[in-house]
Parts: sequence; C-alpha cells; structure tokens
Amino acid sequence: MGTAVPGSVRQLSLQGRALAADRALLDRISTAERVADVLRTRIAEGFFPPGTRLAEDAIGSGLGVSRNTLREAFQLLTHERLLTHELNRGVFVRVLTVSDVADLYRVRKLVECAAVRGIDTPPHGAKRVADAVVEGEQAKKQLDWQGLGTANLHFHQALTALAGSPRVDELMRRIFAELRLVFHLMADPRRFHEPYLATNREILGRIDNGDGPGAEQLLAAYLDKAQQQLVDAYAQRTTDG
Repeated sequence: MGTAVPGSVRQLSLQGRALAADRALLDRISTAERVADVLRTRIAEGFFPPGTRLAEDAIGSGLGVSRNTLREAFQLLTHERLLTHELNRGVFVRVLTVSDVADLYRVRKLVECAAVRGIDTPPHGAKRVADAVVEGEQAKKQLDWQGLGTANLHFHQALTALAGSPRVDELMRRIFAELRLVFHLMADPRRFHEPYLATNREILGRIDNGDGPGAEQLLAAYLDKAQQQLVDAYAQRTTDG
C-alpha cells in the first residue's frame, strides 16, 4: 500500500478547503435549478407566452425565493434559449425565429425517428405513448385545444423516451419547451393540432405491432408537414407586419 508524499497531502488539503468553501453554494444552486424547472414547465405549458416580461417581484414572491436565486434561474433558462435579457427592460420569454424552427425540427427528426426506427417488438414504453394518445383524444372531446397541444408534446416525449436514454430525455425536454414557444404563432391551435391526432394513433399502432420502420416513415412525414406549417405561419406574420 503506497504512502502519500507531502506534496500530495498538501494538494488534497487545498482541494478539501476549496470544496468546503463551495459547500454554501450547493443549496442555492439546487434551488435555482428547481426554480428553473418550474418556469421551464410553465413556459412549455403556455403559461408564459413568447414576449412576456417576467416580473421578478411577482414570481419571486409566488415561488417564495430570493431575487438572487430567481436571477440564477433566469440565467439557466437564458442559456437554454427560453428567455432573453433586454438591457434596462428586464427578462422576457424569447420569441423564436424561422431559423430556430428549422433547427428544432432538424433535431426532432434526428432523435425521434431514431427512437422508433429499431423497434421490432412492442416496447415496454408503448403504454406511455398510448396514454398520451388517449390524453389528446380526451382534450379533443372537451374542446380543449391548448390541452390537445400539450398532449401532443407528451406523445412526442413518450416517443423519444423509447430510446431509453436519460440524456435524450433531458435534451428533448428542452427542445419541446422551445417548441411550445413556436406553437404560439398558430392563431388557431385546433386547426394545427387536431389533424395530427389520427396520425398519433396510427403511429402507436405501428409501434404496438413492432413495426419501427413503418412508424418512422409516418413520423418523418408528420414532422416535415408540421415544420412547413410553422414556416408558413412565420411568413404570414412577416407579410402581415
């Protein structure tokens, strides 16, 4: 068994003191991340639409956190491209561009299609996919078109979860939060989301039958169509402006 040399002992001691100094940061960072998670979810659910100014006093009071913690959470979400800071004006929910749409769908096609491509038997995660389809169908019955949009995102999150990768889940959670900002451009959420409900059911059928390539084919066409609808909405907004 080796004996630590004096230099190594001093190095370990210095590292220990440095980490001890960082200890006080742990609770604060953890709280900031939890606050960021709450705000990210609210953004994804459409509670804070694009262009909304986030009032520090109201949000900090509502969540019961300090201004410093809230600002750390804002920084995290700014890094994720969900928020933007405007000098002397404050923090706002970001308004995405048509280039953002193209990039988001590029990532979606790479990840979602890969998640279903290799399926050859009904996967364990198929129940979560089915639950999201039922959620969407219930929202339609209740004429809850924003709820249908949320159910649709849950469907795609369930698809990517079939990859069985926590890293993929984390990546797509952020992608879908950004995507919800894009969906706000659609003046008629029913017209945008409702037609895809039948396709969701069809993709689920392919998955239940172990037909990964068939599910991928449907999904790729689905994503291409949705991207084009959103690009057209951006073009219309530019024309109207």
